[in-house]
Amino acid sequence: MRSRIQRASFRWVSQRISSLLICSSHGLQITRTQLGSKKGGQSIFRELALFQDYHGLPDFKKALVEFMAEIRGNKVSFDQNKIVLTAGATSANETLMFCLAEPGEAFLLPTPYYPGFDRDLKWRTGVEIVPIQCTSSNDFQITSSALEEAFHEARRRKLRVKGVLVTNPSNPLGTTMTRNELNLLLSFVTEKGIHLISDEIYSGTVFSSPGFVSILEVLKDRKCENSQVWDRVHIVYSLSKDLGLPGFRVGAIYSNDDTVVSAATKMSSFGLVSSQTQYLLSALLSDKKFTRNYISENKKRLKQRQTLLVKGLEKAGISCLESNAGLFCWVNMKHLLSSNTFTAEMELWKKIVHEVKLNISPGSSCHCTEPGWFRVCFANMSEETLNLAIQRLKSFVESMNSQSHHQMLKSSRRKSLAKWVFRLSFDHDHREPEER
Repeated sequence: MRSRIQRASFRWVSQRISSLLICSSHGLQITRTQLGSKKGGQSIFRELALFQDYHGLPDFKKALVEFMAEIRGNKVSFDQNKIVLTAGATSANETLMFCLAEPGEAFLLPTPYYPGFDRDLKWRTGVEIVPIQCTSSNDFQITSSALEEAFHEARRRKLRVKGVLVTNPSNPLGTTMTRNELNLLLSFVTEKGIHLISDEIYSGTVFSSPGFVSILEVLKDRKCENSQVWDRVHIVYSLSKDLGLPGFRVGAIYSNDDTVVSAATKMSSFGLVSSQTQYLLSALLSDKKFTRNYISENKKRLKQRQTLLVKGLEKAGISCLESNAGLFCWVNMKHLLSSNTFTAEMELWKKIVHEVKLNISPGSSCHCTEPGWFRVCFANMSEETLNLAIQRLKSFVESMNSQSHHQMLKSSRRKSLAKWVFRLSFDHDHREPEER
């Protein structure tokens, strides 16, 4: 689901492509020469239309790794020879499953996690997912005990664990992983001799502190360059979220393992990025002024929209997990459940869909261990529509509270009546016989 902010950014990019406008708010302009089909005054249509090496266009890969470094504050750098282009992050994650695991082997994923992973990681690869059970008691952060329990659960199911996959920033939590969690993960995969995949497709959406820390940054801080874990950590990236270009289907795998890079490159022929797309985006990403202004403005708008949603829900008596990234909030509606069960969660979700006419994601779809959590997107609508959605939820909560209060009164009256009847009966049965 593409956000309104992303749709606006897509129009912004389209304007750069056609060179029809100058973005007055940022003073950005890319000429037809930059994004057109000419190079040195000569048409390159034939060059782009003919078969291309599936390693990807060097100019695009160079521009992409520089953009990835820019997103991470240039605290880390990327080697364009270690990157594999894929048709989006979905393809990247599936390709890594094919490269790192056999059918019937397993990856550990912290809950709650993106529901699409059940499809992306499992359907064609035969790989199993074993959840790392995280809870609200510590804001769903990964713990050592949760990692060990998941590892032993896999063994109980006779599954060989090949690695851990995390999303950082998290979908659906909208939070960045702490440096402590990242260090914990590296220690865990080092001890077990397994892989770590860090899906960092939301890395450019971090709009408030704490900032984003890439797993590659922690690897370098720990001076792991000459260790085995250096080759066992792999990064997934995409331009779908940070630039709002999911339709362009541009994803990437970054790995220090030459064997993984070689195998993934060969497999990428099943999901290539078109030469025209690579050429267009290499010009776009090479404009550093444009990309910096774009990312800065995008973060600013995401922060504004997130604040609007959180404050609006607070007025409706609904709290959210404190978040600093992504396009959504992790919302706590436990108090609206009829019981502390996932059945009650689905009942509430159906009411919100059919009565409030809003579609939000129930926590059970993300394998959350606690009923009552929901993922609510705040960037896929106009501010006017978001305000309307908040007002609808507020009215819905007030209606539920009113019904609950009414039911409590009826229940109280029934109990009072029952007590009165009981007292009458008791008094009658124990009354002394009257003297005649």
